[in-house]
Amino acid sequence: MIRRWLTALFVLALVGAASAGIYRYRQSLTATNYPMAPARQGDFLVIVRCRGELKAERSVGVYAPRVPDLRIAWLAPGGEPVKKDAPIVKFDSSTAQQQLQQKDAALKQAQATLDQAVAQARITAEQDASDLADARFTVERARLEVAKQEIVSRLQGEAAQVDLTIAAQKLKVQEATVALHATADKSKIASLTRLRDQAQADVELTRARIAQMELRAPIDGILIFASNYSQGWVNAKPFKVGDNVFAGMQIADMPDLSTLTMDAKVEEIDRGRLQPGQTVVVRVDSLPELAMNAKLDSVSLMAETTYEFPPSRNFRGYASLPHPDPRLRPGMNGGMDIVTQRIPGAISIPSKALFTRAGKPVVYTASSGGYRPREVEVLARNPDEVAVKGLAAGSMVSLVDIEKTEAKQ
Repeated sequence: MIRRWLTALFVLALVGAASAGIYRYRQSLTATNYPMAPARQGDFLVIVRCRGELKAERSVGVYAPRVPDLRIAWLAPGGEPVKKDAPIVKFDSSTAQQQLQQKDAALKQAQATLDQAVAQARITAEQDASDLADARFTVERARLEVAKQEIVSRLQGEAAQVDLTIAAQKLKVQEATVALHATADKSKIASLTRLRDQAQADVELTRARIAQMELRAPIDGILIFASNYSQGWVNAKPFKVGDNVFAGMQIADMPDLSTLTMDAKVEEIDRGRLQPGQTVVVRVDSLPELAMNAKLDSVSLMAETTYEFPPSRNFRGYASLPHPDPRLRPGMNGGMDIVTQRIPGAISIPSKALFTRAGKPVVYTASSGGYRPREVEVLARNPDEVAVKGLAAGSMVSLVDIEKTEAKQ
């Protein structure tokens, strides 16, 4: 009988020891399964996080020349860095070259016609000068005959007087003829000169148009081609080789990469905490490993209307990048963390590790075999981390609410 009781007590002791071991094992297993994070000590930066996109403060448009019938023959690769004065667009100049040959031939013909008219006018002027000299000589000879009236008969004197009158009339006619020839030649030469000058202007204009058939980069930057709306808004696509371009149309835009600025939306509740000159850390979504230090240049004093749909009004913050990374491009989405306060030697924990218990902030610290809630004082909050007081550096805190989790289990 005593042996049976001893055996039963021994079995109960084994069961109790096994239950205690299983309980402790489950506690230790539960503790290790919960996600944990250490409490870190250091300078805590209170930030205002804003979302926005990169924009170029300086941008230069590339426009088609004032030339009719333009067709794109070659384009530089879009989105690639381009140096100043490098060729970026070439237009088809074959038609203009043919026109230049035709107009150059017309110019040579006009010049030859003008030269011929000048030579003919010179010959006519020399002939008129000779005829005019003969007429004057005839008049002088007639005057000499008239002067002999005293020594010749009356009949001969009257005949000499008539010859003088006729010679004088012929001289006047010859002078009028010379003046007429000079005026006619001058008018003809002037007309041919105008035709020659017009042909020369056409040649120079065609040569100037051919010289404009190649566009060069106005600044260092990247090339962003504009959309071609000739086929309608629905079918609009960036300009490509073979497209026709109207004179003066904007073909591309060249933003200056050295003037990149983060343009971000600022919430109204954070506007009063910001002022120019504050430290900013800029990040872009496509390059998450890149963190760029900058300064807050300005914050809009009033809400600005955006061109988004639906339209909205927001405060805007601007931070220019002093040394932009070559991989950055305008239009990249990202954000900036604006440092509004610095707390030295603060204890910081992830935001997920802070919970509320009985209306007070608490964290769950790992202890032997479980977790223990500990009240803390919140000094500052950031989107991802919280500065607290009342917690030792290096403490492991849970990232889940232990009480709620265990209640569900």
